[in-house]
Amino acid sequence: MSSNQFAHPRLNRRGFLALGTGVATAAVLAACTKTASVSRNLVQPDSGPVRAAEDARRAAGAPVRQVALRAAPATVDLGGVQVQTWTYDGKLPGQEIRVNRGDVLHTTLTNALPAPTTIHWHGIALRNDMDGVPDLTQAAVAPGRDFTYEFTAPDAGTYFFHPHVGVQLDRGLYAPLIVEDPAEGKDYDTEAVVVLDDWLDGVDGRDPDKELRRLQAQGMAGMSMGGMSGMDMGRMGGMNMGGMSMPTDPNAPLGSDAGDIKDYPYYLINGRIGADPVTFSAKPGQRMRLRIINAAADTAFRVAVGGHQLRVTHADGYPVQPVTTSSLLIGMGERYDVIVELGDGVFPLLAAAESKTGQGFALIRTGGGTPPAADVRPAELTVIPLTADKLDAAEPVRLPRRSPDKTLDLALGSDSKKYVWTINGEAYPDHTPLDIAEGQRVRLRLVNHTMMFHPMHLHGHTFQLVTPAGTGPRKDTSIVLPMQTVEVDLQADNPGQWMVHCHNAYHGEAGMMSVLSYVH
Repeated sequence: MSSNQFAHPRLNRRGFLALGTGVATAAVLAACTKTASVSRNLVQPDSGPVRAAEDARRAAGAPVRQVALRAAPATVDLGGVQVQTWTYDGKLPGQEIRVNRGDVLHTTLTNALPAPTTIHWHGIALRNDMDGVPDLTQAAVAPGRDFTYEFTAPDAGTYFFHPHVGVQLDRGLYAPLIVEDPAEGKDYDTEAVVVLDDWLDGVDGRDPDKELRRLQAQGMAGMSMGGMSGMDMGRMGGMNMGGMSMPTDPNAPLGSDAGDIKDYPYYLINGRIGADPVTFSAKPGQRMRLRIINAAADTAFRVAVGGHQLRVTHADGYPVQPVTTSSLLIGMGERYDVIVELGDGVFPLLAAAESKTGQGFALIRTGGGTPPAADVRPAELTVIPLTADKLDAAEPVRLPRRSPDKTLDLALGSDSKKYVWTINGEAYPDHTPLDIAEGQRVRLRLVNHTMMFHPMHLHGHTFQLVTPAGTGPRKDTSIVLPMQTVEVDLQADNPGQWMVHCHNAYHGEAGMMSVLSYVH
């Protein structure tokens, strides 16, 4: 594995110190917190406990999968529309990586971009120093340099990978990572990986960095209701949200404001627009497993297959008690697996941008027939979509019933004027320490004080949604609705320093990130 050789510390535009893994990184991050104590003894990303956790995951003689990735500018055809963007090896999405549970993934990233980058392996409970968060678990990979990621993939499921630098996620730098369980496959005949995205890069001179600057120049006062303009909601962390919960319209489950960028030119399925869609082929009567990944930066999607029902089997890689639905709501960073029993013909697979105008469009073809138009709106899209709170974890993956040893509140807020999103009133890298210890059962209370939904993602762990029955789904990304609270429980079994953040790429880059810190 490439050694971590870092340049001298420097301060970049957002105040991060460009240090590498080890004592220096964690010590500086502790110093960045406003309430940090000199007595805090952080578990470092390259420490003994991290190596011990990886050793416990890795079986003797585990197969090693070698992969090379090159991040570079490229011209991509979206389906009759040519755009300049950044991709892995010139493909959109990048080439899928598929391994078996327990395999070791050994990936060398070569950075041919004009900017530093990393790879975050989204949803994987991997070793901390391979998590790809710059200035927390590694130094960003400089242009012209490479970095080798090596880790065990311990859990089967549908995952993906993407950078964790700036708003690079809103370019073409993403690809599926599928971890298979050899025991699965008895309940379906064929499968397809479906990657959803909102797209603006390279269209009419736009790019994500310009978009972020536009949002920052506009500020919260120029937005609709996302930041609850005129109120410093980020400072309201002590409020009892139980008496402040807002009713939701089942037909608009995310509220009236479902994104900061209302005018994405395109919505993609597997890198294609509706004018020239991707087609998935199967035979009539087959059961098709769709592994659906929302790689979008700012858009949740309502997913449906015209004329068919979806049997939801997995959420964020983990099995659930199967539920049949007409449509499914999937937030940024979430993944769902569904099984569709296919009829005879050609059918639309749709990802309607929730509370926005437009949709991703693909085809499933099992026989003859004329394809539907790209703007088709089948009845399945008009039905109230299934959401994660309606799911139950399959019994084998439920956390054992146990009271939490520690409860941590994360108040999600925003500045009243500036385009700044916060956790506990602070914009990253400033953050209140979220300290835990290995072996603890930890409850996170995600309290949304804004009028916009936030898909909150925790690195290196899955959690279980807290429900009265104690059977909520296992996930790593959970939608927190406007002015509502979501509680999740996790088992602290993967030591290190782990990011927790909003998976709206613009919210995260504007400050809605913090660190779940293992301490001795």
